Amino acid sequence: MKKRLFAILSSFMLILMSFPMTSFANGWDDPTHPGWGDGEKVKHGWIVNKINHMTLEEKIGQLFVIHMYGETPTDPNYEDTNLRMNRGAKNFEKAIEKYHIGGVIYFNWTGNIGTPIDTTQVNALSNGLQDIAMDQRMPIPLFISTDQEGGIVQRITSPGTVFPGNMALGATRSTEYATQSAAIMGEELSSLGINMNFAPVADVNVNPENPVIGVRSFSEDPDLVSDLTVAQVQAYEDQSVIPTAKHFPGHGDTNVDSHYGLPIINHDLETLHNVDLKPFQAAIDNGIDAIMTAHIVVPALDDSGLPATLSKPILQGLLREEMGFEGLIVTDSLGMSGANVVEPDRVAVEAFKAGNDILLNPPNVEVAYNAVLEAVQSGEISEDRVNKSVYRILKAKMKKGLFGDTYTDPSEIENIGTEENLAKATEIANKTITLVKNENNLLPLVDDSSLFITGPSAGDPDYLSDLLREKGYDSSDYATNTSPSSNQIAEATSRAEDADKIIVTTYTANTNNAQQRLVESLMETGKPVIVTAVRNPYDIMVFPEVDGYLATYGNRDVSIEALARVLSGEVNPEGKLPVTIPELYEFGDYLSY
Repeated sequence: MKKRLFAILSSFMLILMSFPMTSFANGWDDPTHPGWGDGEKVKHGWIVNKINHMTLEEKIGQLFVIHMYGETPTDPNYEDTNLRMNRGAKNFEKAIEKYHIGGVIYFNWTGNIGTPIDTTQVNALSNGLQDIAMDQRMPIPLFISTDQEGGIVQRITSPGTVFPGNMALGATRSTEYATQSAAIMGEELSSLGINMNFAPVADVNVNPENPVIGVRSFSEDPDLVSDLTVAQVQAYEDQSVIPTAKHFPGHGDTNVDSHYGLPIINHDLETLHNVDLKPFQAAIDNGIDAIMTAHIVVPALDDSGLPATLSKPILQGLLREEMGFEGLIVTDSLGMSGANVVEPDRVAVEAFKAGNDILLNPPNVEVAYNAVLEAVQSGEISEDRVNKSVYRILKAKMKKGLFGDTYTDPSEIENIGTEENLAKATEIANKTITLVKNENNLLPLVDDSSLFITGPSAGDPDYLSDLLREKGYDSSDYATNTSPSSNQIAEATSRAEDADKIIVTTYTANTNNAQQRLVESLMETGKPVIVTAVRNPYDIMVFPEVDGYLATYGNRDVSIEALARVLSGEVNPEGKLPVTIPELYEFGDYLSY
């Protein structure tokens, strides 16, 4: 099949090359573009001729990257779900045939990727989808994408290699670790046939109450974010995976989640250029192929009240013209509330008119596709504008070699979760844990004191307790809800009375009143209380009197295991705060044993 497809494609390319080379715009895609050699001109001519032989429907389809439910291209178990959830077709195969889509995005909750992952199934799904795409009238390979940021947003988990997230990497200050983690994640994605990753996050997190970015950001320092972003961009590209810096023009200073509302960033132009935009400019200067937009309003850049995803001044005026970006502009998911500030059937149209090339994850595939198609047919959107985006899409696919070979050998899954990769994740995790406070040298836990470990189940107090018991500690545990009830707080406090020391695994407690009450109640026992923040590092803002405080920047097993090593003294903490904890601790603060 692989050889047959390659032969067909090669013949098709030769036929297309016989057509005269045309151009539909006198801009960066002109064959006389400065600096273009003969090779670039040949590629340009091939892409333009391919576009000239596409129907309008095929061109519109290339603009869309959608999600579908299913473990296989024709999974019968999800047909009703796909139709009920407005996927526009009963399975992947029918969606490709009907809408000529440019790509798909995998999620855990759609059944594409299991938890734990079945690597053979995902590899076969990717190959099956590409076979279908290359068997169409106009054979064009798919973008097969996912969100593999590391840390709390990681679709490929065990038995794959799970890494601490971005802010944990920021605590190490190491571009080498950023490179190594992205290289391994990129290799494992590629082994599954996934060729596009919506990462890294280039947002600069400066707001302790940020509910959607937080530890997904490397740091509050724009230079550190820039350095680690560029390192990961290059690492993904080296693995033939298209990286996507997000969320432009910067989602780091908000207390509203754009999944559920419309955030407003009130930075002035100077702050925007010196902070928010800096990592994106660094990525552009280093040749990144794709940038994802944010559903955020930035009045200093566009006073219309529209989110960046729908803003022509932000995408065309700033990103294209001022910052010089020539690659793919990708919307964040069009199903998010922050994008839906116009009529539902107009969101995809307005996003495309604003300057996006790829329309990601529309909530109703048929409605979005038909709306864009009708906007072109009516003249609201010119076909030349469509051609420009399709050109960028095909150029990116060609650059990654997808037209040459879409097949991913099943044997490549042997690269996933190797001993070497897992060891590297452990090494990095050990360097991320940050010790912020250690009154009376409570840590490391070198005596035979009994321990009581509690906190929300998201903080994994039971797993931490198990790890410490394996190391010989007398440890009991009790998990609560994310927002502990009054009864749970009372139960935890009662159990704590029998222990010598208390460890609380908090999970964004700085914005959770119930977790704050839990910690305060435990402090009233008079026992030493050590808080380990297993998501955002800002929790100590609301209970600064605790006796000990550490930050892990994530609750993945790899981070909890590193925390246990630090608590026991097997590992000396080296992580440095990548953010300021207002009025308490400065950027870069840390303690060691």
